[in-house]
Amino acid sequence: MISEVFIHESSYVDEGCQIGPGTKIWHFSHIMKDCVIGEKCNIGQNVVISPEVVLGSNVKIQNNVSVYSGVVCEDDVFLGPSMVFTNVINPRSAVNRKGAYSKTLVKRGASIGANATIICGHNIGRFAFIGAGTVVTKEVPDYAMIVGNPGRQIGWMSEFGHKLKFDENCEAICPESQQIYKINKDKVERIK
Repeated sequence: MISEVFIHESSYVDEGCQIGPGTKIWHFSHIMKDCVIGEKCNIGQNVVISPEVVLGSNVKIQNNVSVYSGVVCEDDVFLGPSMVFTNVINPRSAVNRKGAYSKTLVKRGASIGANATIICGHNIGRFAFIGAGTVVTKEVPDYAMIVGNPGRQIGWMSEFGHKLKFDENCEAICPESQQIYKINKDKVERIK
């Protein structure tokens, strides 16, 4: 469905795309064939969505991001300005590896900061927070806060984007939402 979608006149949308209602595609972007974009997404300026990419609903992609084939972003994902996905582990100009794309799944509610790089084949957990400039080289757990190069975990984040501070009962309260989280063996879950 494209009738209920805003597409800036400077952008290109190839045939065969599925784009949900309420989605906005801004200046100089290219949405390539056979991709699926959910409802109420916001695709910033100079964004490329490659063939067969899948974006859930309410995905926000800031300026200058390329989302390459093999990437799936679930609902409510945020991709910061100029962040980078890769899709081949060992690229060579003279060697065609289109059949060797590695998959990357960015799970619901995750945020990836400006200029971060996600090395393909490593999934990003639900509501994880990847700091600006971080290079992700391994799997990221749900609610994890990752920074640096290579990326390392420095804490846990709430669904509202606040650093969680766990008490002696292994529980933490988000200061904004009042949601309660529990940590158990390096795994965090929301319990209320």
